Amino acid sequence: MTQTEWTPSAPVEHARRFGGPLDSVVRRMRALRADLPARDGIAVFNRVYLTVTEEISRLIAHGGFADPRAAATLDVLFAGRYLAAVEAASAGRRPPDCWRPLFQYRRHPGVRPLQFALAGINAHIGHDLTVALVESCRVLDCEPAFLERDFDRVGDALAVLEERIREELMPGPDLFQVADPMTHLLASWSLDRARDASWSAAKVLWQLRELPSLAEEFTERLDAGVGLVTRCLLTPLTR
Repeated sequence: MTQTEWTPSAPVEHARRFGGPLDSVVRRMRALRADLPARDGIAVFNRVYLTVTEEISRLIAHGGFADPRAAATLDVLFAGRYLAAVEAASAGRRPPDCWRPLFQYRRHPGVRPLQFALAGINAHIGHDLTVALVESCRVLDCEPAFLERDFDRVGDALAVLEERIREELMPGPDLFQVADPMTHLLASWSLDRARDASWSAAKVLWQLRELPSLAEEFTERLDAGVGLVTRCLLTPLTR
């Protein structure tokens, strides 16, 4: 992956184009919803993520966060990483490794909608949330502890997202049959563990801010590791 394909500053510039509020983020996600075929893997993730982003935008506008500016900064940078990955893939550039399997398998007939959605959540939490938190600390000139409450609030919103995904995309009661490969796949991934790992990684990355070469290496390895999990979640399944 070269610097011309993807740079750490790309999400920051993306956030600046949005101007702060989540309105532009929501509009972009709505445009993707209108443009993409419903069965497309990116469209599956985008639909459920849009619902949560709309709710976070509403909470920010109506005082649902103690510090609206901090919450908006984190959420714009966070969503901006996903949208920048979509833009990179659309332009023929290589997206981050955490997202790459989803773009590769987005039209695979053997991958179920639930897998697309969970793979997107894994990429977004495992890598994007970590880096967005550190970028937010730089923009706001604060320590990660200052944003821990907002980090948890975003994580809670994603937990609601996971619940909605399971409600909307579960194939049916037969999913819980021991012989169904989906049963084993779902048991191999945990949202709570992904959130905890993201927070720990963010604290490490923040401590490495004065060592840019190590910070870059850590971020690249995090990206690659999360990408491996994303790929596993997209294992084609057959009945």
